[in-house]
Amino acid sequence: MKGFFGIGVESVSKSMNVGSLFRSGHAFGASFIFTVNANYNTRKGGKSDTSVSTEHIPFYKFPDASSLVLPKLCKLVGVELIDDAVELPSFRHPLQAAYILGPERGNLSNAILEKCSHTVKIPTKFCINLGLAGAIIMYDRMLALGKFPNRPTTSRKTSSAFGLYEKQMKSFEVKTPLAELNELKELTLQDD
Repeated sequence: MKGFFGIGVESVSKSMNVGSLFRSGHAFGASFIFTVNANYNTRKGGKSDTSVSTEHIPFYKFPDASSLVLPKLCKLVGVELIDDAVELPSFRHPLQAAYILGPERGNLSNAILEKCSHTVKIPTKFCINLGLAGAIIMYDRMLALGKFPNRPTTSRKTSSAFGLYEKQMKSFEVKTPLAELNELKELTLQDD
């Protein structure tokens, strides 16, 4: 893959989420990992960071946003659900980037957002788990900057294959309370 990247968090309190993010960073080839104003306990985070990423790639703990320093030419990319953020499928990843995600129940601070060269959002209906969001960002980076051939096209029709098993699948469908209520209404209307 071209370039290099780092991944980190700001003001996060759940070490398991950070551990999961750092493990994914290690797996995707992050050049460094970092925290900013975060209460990350490597022992607790190690329960989800089974690759022990902090022993294999450089790990930086910055006490606050003003302390954050990045390698030369490295662009800070904030990952945040804000109106001005570019949706991930349209985003062009910088060759040298450091991605930063905010806290589980909050947003990136204004101090961090001011340092960001770019902000990007994953187009979801609501926010998702920090570790998952980071993995999606890194996967998208790998697809965008990696040297992969185009995906093959297929003439196989998947819709007909689904139709063969649709009736069988229906018997295993979990009904929501609303669906059960509608079904009950239909039955009572039929009895009248």
